[in-house]
Amino acid sequence: MLLDLEKLRQEYAERTLDASDADPDPFRQLEHWLADALEAGLPEPNAMTLATCTPDGKPSARVVLLKGIEGGGLDFYTNYESRKGRELEENPRAAVVFLWLELQRQLRVEGRVERVSEEQSSRYFQSRPIGSQIGAAASPQSRIMNDRAELERNFAELEKQYNEAGHISRPPHWGGYRIIPDCFEFWQGRRSRLHDRLQYALDAEGKWRLERLAP
Repeated sequence: MLLDLEKLRQEYAERTLDASDADPDPFRQLEHWLADALEAGLPEPNAMTLATCTPDGKPSARVVLLKGIEGGGLDFYTNYESRKGRELEENPRAAVVFLWLELQRQLRVEGRVERVSEEQSSRYFQSRPIGSQIGAAASPQSRIMNDRAELERNFAELEKQYNEAGHISRPPHWGGYRIIPDCFEFWQGRRSRLHDRLQYALDAEGKWRLERLAP
């Protein structure tokens, strides 16, 4: 190998994570960590790796952006006909991972997935820059295309329609999903790989149980 990956090392010693300091509500704890990432000026602090799976167990993952924490869940938006959209329709469970490397932190979340309302999807779609609206409508996400020119022609045609009408409607195949978590795991890097891991898991009564996991 050109790169000696075995020798790459990074010691983690910036912060600690103890149950006595953690918020009893994992959603508020997530908001605290997002606020820390924003204050630190990290790029795309709301980026999360989304893992989905086919019914027969074939996984896939990609990065999406968290766009809301509401209704007891985490919201993101995509093309329903994309690979992740198709997999979520067939197997409505997912896992996401946030990585804030500069803060030596990561967060894992697992749960079931449902679509957000049509009204919420349309409201968010209209709040996006017009270029993003047109791009979402122009792209048959995850489908094979002949070349980039085909995509650019789609965009140009929709851009012309927008310039004539002054408005573009949300495509019916595009909208939001909400992950309803049943597990959060907050990870803080520590020295000698003795990392702090705090897990919030829902108990039988629907209450969050906070436990420490071995690193």
